Amino acid sequence: MRGRTAFAAFGLGVIALATSAVAQEPVPPDAPRGIQVPSTAIRPAERRASAPRVAVRPAPARRAPTTANVEPDGQGFGGSDSAAGAADVLGQSATPAPVPAGVFDLGNGLTFLVNYTSESAANPFGGIRQGTAYAAQAFIGIDADLNKLAGIEGASLHAIATQRHGRSLSNDFIGNNTSVQEIFGGGQTARLTLLSYQQKLFDNKLDIEVGRLVANVNFLSSPIYCNFQNNATCGNPTFVFKTTNFTFFPVATWGAHAKGWLTDTVFLHAGIYEVNPNTQRPTDNGIDFSTRGATGVVIPLELGYSTTFANDPLPRNYGIGAVIDRSDYPDPVRDVAGGPLVFTGLDPFTRFGRSMVYARFDQMIHRPDPTQPQGLTLFGVAMKGSGGRQIEDYYLELGLLQTGTFADRPYDTIGLVASTQKFSALGLAGVRAARASQGLDPRDVATQQIMLELNYGIQLSPAARLTPQLQYIVNPDQTRFPFRTKPIPDAFVLGAKFSCDLFTLFGLAKGPGSL
Repeated sequence: MRGRTAFAAFGLGVIALATSAVAQEPVPPDAPRGIQVPSTAIRPAERRASAPRVAVRPAPARRAPTTANVEPDGQGFGGSDSAAGAADVLGQSATPAPVPAGVFDLGNGLTFLVNYTSESAANPFGGIRQGTAYAAQAFIGIDADLNKLAGIEGASLHAIATQRHGRSLSNDFIGNNTSVQEIFGGGQTARLTLLSYQQKLFDNKLDIEVGRLVANVNFLSSPIYCNFQNNATCGNPTFVFKTTNFTFFPVATWGAHAKGWLTDTVFLHAGIYEVNPNTQRPTDNGIDFSTRGATGVVIPLELGYSTTFANDPLPRNYGIGAVIDRSDYPDPVRDVAGGPLVFTGLDPFTRFGRSMVYARFDQMIHRPDPTQPQGLTLFGVAMKGSGGRQIEDYYLELGLLQTGTFADRPYDTIGLVASTQKFSALGLAGVRAARASQGLDPRDVATQQIMLELNYGIQLSPAARLTPQLQYIVNPDQTRFPFRTKPIPDAFVLGAKFSCDLFTLFGLAKGPGSL
């Protein structure tokens, strides 16, 4: 198949996830990609520093969150260089701690993270019909510091296993194609989610990782995004999955990426990831390392500017990038015989190659106490398709996140985000043709779906976090139901995300507020 790229395999011990597989229906196009290890609070984005990663050192006791105990190990927009780092991507600690929340350190180079996350949602009005849904994920992560274990400086091994289960409110009741529970999808089953070797070189100015990876952990992630539950924002802006074959958590394929710091604040990041539809089957367990079924590769690129509390009183991240998709994808309008896909029901015609470009930022705009990391951050994303037959024209997102809500609630957060997806003429062609065939006005189709979320993150304990939220979907898209005669009503959603780090719960690790 065109564009097929094989990557060399390497050995590592197998992780067993002691939970049963729960197979569900095939994955919807948007649902799978949340990298959820939601733990305990918010972590501001940090820059790659020359100091070794400190997740393997026990956390000292502290009386109050200050920047005095912060050691920059930042990623520039988040990023992840460990299983625990996958949690950091999602914003897991309001005060960056020497040990990420929930990490159990054996002291010999091995660290562990065990987490359970659930997302509940209900639509009391709007959507196709009313209902409730619950989705969840169990997570096991292991990091091995090869400098401690084998004397290989700057080297480490990472492994993650997950098990997902539950139902999707968007699938079952609302009917739109962008879910309100990002934890759902990627196969509601147990799987090996990550298995990688990482090497840091040149005083940590170059960071390389290879193995079984997912692109959306390494690119287009931020510590901010998964303070929200809707899938337009968490774990990455949804547009990239609608317009390319960008690979998503928890579905791993062969891949590699490298980030190089050109200066103390400027980095260049590039990667390449196998595209293989076989890995997206609902029953796939992630342990078939062959490239059978691969259709090409996806190549993300980003140039970024990033600061941290160590060199900026109001830390910021700015980035521009592109995703080049050199793999097969289904034509949104035509079937294999060249006929209209919406009427024939045949398989879609296979196309090859598409691309998109983007710009994004996050900027702390208010920090009341310069000795504390709490404050207000503004963030935004703009995305545009740049090649191929695209179902969406552009995507825009703007949001605010306040870390530390009251004097005695330094780890709580308030978040507000709004996003819009502009569907293209190709993306709506099937809906319009279906309406015309029924004698209805084909122009009476909304072209933009807007998703809003307001939430409050409550740090219940060092181990547990609860984030109730309100969501509102304007013009839920009906691309899954082109023959529906009436538009899907705007949907109001009540939701709640809950996360618990088990090692912290049992006193074997530290979290926000631990002494």
